[in-house]
Amino acid sequence: MSETSDDATDKTSMDRAADTPRTQTTAASPAADPARRSSRSRAAVRGAATTVRVVRTYAARLVWVVCVLAALVLAVSALLIAVKANDQNNLVKGILNLAKNVADVGVFDLDNPIKTFTGSDALIKTALLNYGLGALAWLVVGRILTWVLRPRS
Repeated sequence: MSETSDDATDKTSMDRAADTPRTQTTAASPAADPARRSSRSRAAVRGAATTVRVVRTYAARLVWVVCVLAALVLAVSALLIAVKANDQNNLVKGILNLAKNVADVGVFDLDNPIKTFTGSDALIKTALLNYGLGALAWLVVGRILTWVLRPRS
């Protein structure tokens, strides 16, 4: 009796195997299978999106660093003018030239300032106001550009 039930079980499993369609696997099959092709293209898109995200993140960091450095140059220049640092010192001369030629962008220039003070210590007041506003402008513009460039999660 156990042989009969085993035969019945074998026959049932054979019937099931015969009923299920068999797929042939060939070398061209993965390329022809649309599900596999779409998963590969999705992976490629994810990889490209990740690359774009990384590039945008590094670009945002670079923009922020440049803006902070420009603001720092303007702030240090205003400080050097306020403490009446030696203009003949090469370091002082270099920082003041960098502020004048690069960081002030022509808007916060001491030759054509936004506001000119008169009286005692007029140059110090003018430098502190104009270079201070310039440093603040660099930080605001840098933060806005960083916000625009940095990808959202």
